[in-house]
Amino acid sequence: MEQIYLDHAATSPIHEEVIAAMNPIYTDVFGNPSSVHSFGRKARQQLDEARRVLAGSIHANEKELIFTSGGTEADNMALIGTALANQHKGKHIITVSQEHHATLHTAEKLEKMGFEVTYLPIYKDGKIAIEDLRTSLREDTILVSIMFVNNETGIIQPIEEAAKLVSQHQAYFHTDAVQAYGLLDLNVKEMGIDLLTVSSHKINGPKGIAFLYVKEGIAMQALQFGGEQERKRRPGTENVPAIVGFKRAVEIAMEKRQERNKLYQSFKDHFVQILKNNEIDFAINGDPESAIASIVNISFPGTNVEALLTNFDLSGIAASSGSACTAGSVEPSHVLSAMFGEGHPCTTNSIRFSFGLANSKENVEEAAERVSKIVKRLVS
Repeated sequence: MEQIYLDHAATSPIHEEVIAAMNPIYTDVFGNPSSVHSFGRKARQQLDEARRVLAGSIHANEKELIFTSGGTEADNMALIGTALANQHKGKHIITVSQEHHATLHTAEKLEKMGFEVTYLPIYKDGKIAIEDLRTSLREDTILVSIMFVNNETGIIQPIEEAAKLVSQHQAYFHTDAVQAYGLLDLNVKEMGIDLLTVSSHKINGPKGIAFLYVKEGIAMQALQFGGEQERKRRPGTENVPAIVGFKRAVEIAMEKRQERNKLYQSFKDHFVQILKNNEIDFAINGDPESAIASIVNISFPGTNVEALLTNFDLSGIAASSGSACTAGSVEPSHVLSAMFGEGHPCTTNSIRFSFGLANSKENVEEAAERVSKIVKRLVS
């Protein structure tokens, strides 16, 4: 039985060209990029070139990028580092009730540190309302954090409109763009974004490497202490092999963005159509017209998440009930609870299917047929 991976929003397989780019760095470029000798200079050259490519992918200056160990660390830096450095201007922060836990739990930590956090509501289409943001801004607001694309529903938020609204205020605007990067065109200058989080392993790059874009001039307090790497904001010897792999993954993603969007959308459309053809009772959570190509979140009435995921796994299908960070939890989805209300059936009967490099038309079709059979069995 073929194993079929439909959980690319959790993590993605490393592209073979990324592995090929990393291998010689492990064997031939082992110097510390902070060292002044030839071995160090060789590593520094690789680091600088990667930073240039990554910065260019979001239309930023390479001096505005901070390498981190992952999206979670980048989100922590964006919220805590910015809040601490700007608390003399106010202690009010705005975020959204359906953010990734890397942001939500960080916001909760800031509340314990004496900051006040407003959590914007999310509506049934999966989006925030700009008017809610407008009315929540206060004189003492110093930071607004809204994720670009939700990791469970795939819904794209009105980021450019939100960022432009915040630009008229003293507050800085941060977006977790982990699920958007590689599929959407991100121009931080045109969009008015002050801070932006990106992670490598979502775009077929290695795990353990990410970056935080911080617009030049923004005050940010370091959260770790040591050397002077990353412009004194994130100490520690840089992970050069992973950064080089990240660079190659970005180059491929930028080159194939239109092709991937078209392909992943065709996978999603085909998957949903087969469910319809099999007369499965289901509903798509959030506005399908506002979702990225690679993610669909589907509610199956009369079922529950545990039974669905167990049966999918036994039949060789990897999917998710939401964020991989809480994959072991049986609690209702906080994202869907924010959209539909606590106790709504879809919070415990919905599955996220996400498409990517590991898929083909054939295995997506096979997966849809297996899912249809399982759902029919569970509701019969």
